[in-house]
Amino acid sequence: MMQDSTALTAQSHPAQRTTRDLTKAAVSGWLGTAMEFMDFQLYSLAAAIVFNKIFFPDVSPAIGLIAAMATYGVGYVARLAGAIYFGRMGDRIGRKKVLVITILLMGASTTLIGALPTYATIGILAPSLLVLLRLVQGFGAGAEIAGATVLLAEYAPVRRRGLVASLVSLGTNSGTLAASGLWAILLGVLSEDQLLSWGWRLPFLLSFALMLFAVWLRRGLKESPVFEERPAVVDEHRGSVLAAGIRQRKGRAFFLALGLRLGQAGNSGLIQTFLVGYIATNLAVGRSVPTDAIVYGSLLGFATVPAVGLLGDRYGRRPVYMAFSLLTVALAFPVMFLVASGSPAAVMLGMVLGLNVGVLGLFSLESVTMAELFGSRTRFTQLALAKEIGGILTTAIGPVLAASLTAVTGSWWPIAVMLVVYSLITFVSAFLAPETRGRDLVRLEDAV
Repeated sequence: MMQDSTALTAQSHPAQRTTRDLTKAAVSGWLGTAMEFMDFQLYSLAAAIVFNKIFFPDVSPAIGLIAAMATYGVGYVARLAGAIYFGRMGDRIGRKKVLVITILLMGASTTLIGALPTYATIGILAPSLLVLLRLVQGFGAGAEIAGATVLLAEYAPVRRRGLVASLVSLGTNSGTLAASGLWAILLGVLSEDQLLSWGWRLPFLLSFALMLFAVWLRRGLKESPVFEERPAVVDEHRGSVLAAGIRQRKGRAFFLALGLRLGQAGNSGLIQTFLVGYIATNLAVGRSVPTDAIVYGSLLGFATVPAVGLLGDRYGRRPVYMAFSLLTVALAFPVMFLVASGSPAAVMLGMVLGLNVGVLGLFSLESVTMAELFGSRTRFTQLALAKEIGGILTTAIGPVLAASLTAVTGSWWPIAVMLVVYSLITFVSAFLAPETRGRDLVRLEDAV
């Protein structure tokens, strides 16, 4: 258990906030997460559709696509640095201030991508600037979802903390659907010449208006009541914020949170990333079937996420976490059997089930449980690190491992096995974790 080097001078319960304050915080958290996922989805779709032609035109189409996707990947490297830097800052100067900075970084870099000159105009400087903006975008995004989670959990009434904190998870659906919808409209109404000359810029430039609204909303927020009532903390680490965040002691709570994260992120990497390509490449179904399944599954998620949040509030985090983990284990082989059948209806059903139970259900629980596991002294930093490290380990390695195993075996069963393994990691972590429902978030020490 983490030891506090502080004098306990604050109240044991945070100051109250009005319903209006809570509503503004909820909208702010949802909007910031939606922007994060919209920005990343806008880029990933642009990288796959047009960036290889306008930023890397002097190489073969295959190499151009690889280069475009590589610039997509560097954002994930920057996310980890952003998680450490802004997480540490959020624990020192406050949640609200950091969330204003992160939304500015994300929104400004996304908008500027839409204003970039192309390779035909400035040559090699164009892709170089694209990589730079991608790094800035990832640096800001690295602490966005963690900060929004912390803020909402610390704002929420104790009895409805799971429901309120789960709203952050809905931002992922909103952002993904918005970005996909924008690109679908562009592809439907513009010719290829129009798309390559100016159409691709529109989604990025339109994000500027969303950024302005988000900044205005967050500047008007009150600080987290938990942060305001937290005892004064003596900073044990001097010098670089990044170095201090890396050196910060990680206790049992951190590794339990990482285990919880591995299941959700691992399942997400397999279902939302790998399976889309696997189905399109290996099964005799239309290429739109898996992407349509993600859209329908995300729409159903608007009911799944708050419902799971309410279950956690009523029955506790541990039993619901363990139930959803075991349900994912039980569904892993049936889901993959449905997907591998090749029937469009079966593929759709399998992916929608897998997404809502093994990804969104666990994500809803993750949002509040990870915040409750950590003490207020280092909650922002540890939550951000656990999310980003878990995400990198699974979303970077998982799809590659799945592709290798399915290529070697010529079968779908390794994907089901990986879903089982990821979900069992989360089950064990939830089993070993303490029950955190109703925990006083003002306390400085971790829950375990």
